[in-house]
Amino acid sequence: MPFEKLKENAEEVQENAKAFIESNIAYYRLLGFKIAIKSTTMLLKIFLITICVVMVLLFFSIAGALAIGSALNSNSLGFLIVGGIYLVLGIVIYLVKNKIVEKPIIDIFSDIFFDD
Repeated sequence: MPFEKLKENAEEVQENAKAFIESNIAYYRLLGFKIAIKSTTMLLKIFLITICVVMVLLFFSIAGALAIGSALNSNSLGFLIVGGIYLVLGIVIYLVKNKIVEKPIIDIFSDIFFDD
């Protein structure tokens, strides 16, 4: 008799362990899906906003270069001045890129990945 009870208990433990593992697998699949969807959605939003900002910046740059060129009576000087402004801005951004770019991105993704 004791061996039969032990055998029944062992079968119950095995079934419970199998159900536990299956539920954990399902949970981590859902968690992975949630993280993938949030990341994809955020990247798509950033991409769309970036496209809009680039288009606005392009038109403002052309308008500014034409305005400066008109004031100086030389369109090429206007475009060179606007290009120089972008060159200086690019160098400044390169020098402080860790504070401006990397840290906010790490913070955003850590919020997504570790949000429970």
